[in-house]
Amino acid sequence: MGYLDNSSITVDAILTKRGRELLARNDGSFNITQFALGDDEIDYTLFNENHPNGSQYSGEAIENMPLLEAFPDESNIMIHKLITLPRGTSKLPIISANVSKITLTIGSSYTLSPTTMNLNGLTNQVETSGYSATIADRRLLASFQSAGGGTSATQRPYTSVAVSETIIGSSFSLRAINSTSLFGTNTKLLTTITIEGRDSGARVTVPLEISKEVIANKATSGETGITLR
Repeated sequence: MGYLDNSSITVDAILTKRGRELLARNDGSFNITQFALGDDEIDYTLFNENHPNGSQYSGEAIENMPLLEAFPDESNIMIHKLITLPRGTSKLPIISANVSKITLTIGSSYTLSPTTMNLNGLTNQVETSGYSATIADRRLLASFQSAGGGTSATQRPYTSVAVSETIIGSSFSLRAINSTSLFGTNTKLLTTITIEGRDSGARVTVPLEISKEVIANKATSGETGITLR
């Protein structure tokens, strides 16, 4: 990772591993159809309304901040994306995962069905383009699939290193691993699932806990979160 010289206008772009694979096919499958803008490296607290040289210099510190070079790790870049909303919008869209935490025992399953509030003046609606769901540690799920016309990424093989995976759809089914080999002396394993609206740009992160001990299967109701034990 490095910094760009922001004394001139620069466009810095790199391809992910998947992008390089599509480009190497040379069959037209590599086709950029969407792009996103973000401001992760900008510290807006540096805006100084009382700048000694006048209000025209209030944003000087921000404008002189170094910009990061492009890199393909979605967990460290483009976290705060800029979004475009209809004129007159008074409330930002908010994604609800309808659960604040997911707790599964080994081998158990759960379906995650996000909705969006404050999108086009409506509440609890499913976005037309669906959602992207990213699990931070793919090893903890035996199955991670999307529904509602979305596409699913290739299942990652077992690895000793935690890797993420992103799928697209309107709802997402999770099934915890059956093996206890990853637990070691731990009684539970923790990761997160980040849901992002493909129309709104809003996002929410839900903690996911996989419990090693299997007592019984019970779904709680009227409580915050889902517990299967």
